[in-house]
Amino acid sequence: MKKILVILAIILLVAAVAGFVLLKRRPEVSYKTVKVERGTIISTVSATGNLSAVITVQVGTLVSGTIQKLYVDYNSRVRKGQPIAEIAPALFKAAVEQARGNSLNAEANLLKAKVTLVAAERTLDRDKRLLADGIISQGDYDTADTACLSARAALKAAEGSLAQTRGALMQARTNLEYSIIRSPVDGVVISRAVDVGQTVAASFQTPTLFTIAQDLTKMQIEVSVDEADISRIRLGQNVSFSVDSYPEQSFRGRVVQVRSAPVITQNVVTYVVVVNVDNTDLKLKPGMTANVSIEAARRDDCLKLSLAALRFKPKGMGDEAGEKRPRQGAPGAGKTGSGDKGQQVYLLRQNRPVPVRIKAGIADSSSCELLEGTLREGDEVIVEQQGGDTRKKAGSPMGPRF
Repeated sequence: MKKILVILAIILLVAAVAGFVLLKRRPEVSYKTVKVERGTIISTVSATGNLSAVITVQVGTLVSGTIQKLYVDYNSRVRKGQPIAEIAPALFKAAVEQARGNSLNAEANLLKAKVTLVAAERTLDRDKRLLADGIISQGDYDTADTACLSARAALKAAEGSLAQTRGALMQARTNLEYSIIRSPVDGVVISRAVDVGQTVAASFQTPTLFTIAQDLTKMQIEVSVDEADISRIRLGQNVSFSVDSYPEQSFRGRVVQVRSAPVITQNVVTYVVVVNVDNTDLKLKPGMTANVSIEAARRDDCLKLSLAALRFKPKGMGDEAGEKRPRQGAPGAGKTGSGDKGQQVYLLRQNRPVPVRIKAGIADSSSCELLEGTLREGDEVIVEQQGGDTRKKAGSPMGPRF
């Protein structure tokens, strides 16, 4: 029995010593690396906007009345001059007849004035001869002369009245013609704001009855770009975008206009960028929301460095070297040191991180362009440290945790 107790005591002692040694042993450190590669980097500006037809015409009416007929509906294709609606023409036809009657009356008054003038001129000629022969007095001649002048004035008034009635007749006929609403362009009806029986009034402002998109095979996106990114936008830049209706499909476009007028909403300043889009297959509809990526810069066949490598800092390495490392995300993070504007990454050499100074260029969501530095294609840079002493030392800028 004593022998067994001695053996158990020895086993427990050995286990305790082994556990103590294992606990005191520092955990092994390993590093995850990625290779520096060659490829293409595209720097983009992301924004949203709405699709619309390049040319959209709002069709109204110049006369008031009740809609009697509708010849088109939503999505109807129309040609220039094609009737699309009609206002009840009865009142306009009555106005035309009334104006025609006034015009005929004015023509009759003109003829009457002409006859009166001819008679007055004949009387004046006759009295002129009689005055020369001494048969009538000067007063009789003056009366005939005055009557002739009055007849000429009445003729001018009749001519003016005829012109006025003809203008009224032309206006009545024009209003009758305007009672038939016609399409001003070739296109597709995308909006209809009236129904049969509805009364429209064109007294002060022309009401909008239809909206016609001239050509839906060519569309545009008005994109709202933040003021921080507008300096990177140029005419002719390539654009890719997606819409919720086709989430798996990417569409292409091109920047054709950068408007200088600011749009201020709740103290946020944006600028409108117009993107032209080819819509030959008519998949895109006016009003769709587009998630746009504008290609602001592009580098082909350049050295690509993972952004994770720029963010990596070896745990505890800066403290051992007597340096103070800035916190992740703080100003100056990733810099090489005081007075150096470059950045720093770490190569894995003999299972230890070795700092290398570099200068980065444009970046996409995962990589950046390597402009300067001793890195070469195929070099492995560290992006993550696994294991090692992760405990913070006293006097750390972060302070103790509670």
